[in-house]
Amino acid sequence: MTSAACYRGEAFWIREPGQGDIRPVNIDRTGVADAGDVVVETLFSAVSRGTESLVFHGAVPESEYQRMRCPFQEGAFPFPVKYGYANVGRVIEGPDDWRNELVFCLYPHQTCFRVPGSAVQRLPRNVPPERAVLAANMETAVNALWDASPRVGDRIAVIGCGVVGSLVAWLASRIPGTRVQAIDPNPDRRDTLAALGVSWSAQADGPDDHDLVVHASGQPEGLQVALSLAGVEGRIVEMSWYGDQAVPLTLGGAFHSRRLSLVSSQVGRISGFQAPRWNHGERLALALRLLAAPELDALINSQGAFHDLPESLARVAAPDSGVLCHRVRY
Repeated sequence: MTSAACYRGEAFWIREPGQGDIRPVNIDRTGVADAGDVVVETLFSAVSRGTESLVFHGAVPESEYQRMRCPFQEGAFPFPVKYGYANVGRVIEGPDDWRNELVFCLYPHQTCFRVPGSAVQRLPRNVPPERAVLAANMETAVNALWDASPRVGDRIAVIGCGVVGSLVAWLASRIPGTRVQAIDPNPDRRDTLAALGVSWSAQADGPDDHDLVVHASGQPEGLQVALSLAGVEGRIVEMSWYGDQAVPLTLGGAFHSRRLSLVSSQVGRISGFQAPRWNHGERLALALRLLAAPELDALINSQGAFHDLPESLARVAAPDSGVLCHRVRY
């Protein structure tokens, strides 16, 4: 602690492609409660592997620099930048009704921080903080299903079973009567999806009769597979974000004769179907409630200490790392 009016903390910054470091930060604690702010001591954060890998490797296109900013980002793309949005901690200062509350915040990897009280969400009592780091991923999956509008009995394929794809498949499988197939070439996904109660395939080898196909692999060829699986009047929801990578797509063949619909889904904007009635805070609160299911712990398959993040993020962000969610301990 530097003084009675200030906490000393540390934050992780990406300073250049594939390189990060830990930097000191001072947190002003004057007038916290009067301002309606809270000071949070971080317990856990998580690496959102898809997006954070693109940021870590400097693959954010210049056209997306503003849209890709996260809520409490510091610095600017491409570098140096403090980036992240999966933080779980305990309120150590703030209004009386916030003190000692466990909260989730869309905040980068940092040991301690001050934000407005409106920026944090209390954890439900039945959601442990270790699992709550999945909240941002769950929120993305919820928004995707709002965009997809699955129906009772739908035949659904999910291509790409990272954390978000697996969560989409898990949520879809809980809709009565659905047939859900999760497709990912990584054989390690079999046990993870089995823990979620979802059927896994290494490749798309089933009928092309799907009512709904969700693509979340991040690989351009996966989107072409998604088109091939959709039945007549089928819907394809594209969740992958490719950064500065070009995506070739063949729209000949049956694309037009089957009258397929290709829809984008991105968590920064609430699905148009729900936006008149839901705001971002309500959607995040829903995501946190859904994390009460203990089987979701299977999605966290890597863990390390905060001070190891400069080295561990390089490993996690490697294309062949096999990491789903990397949880950071503080």
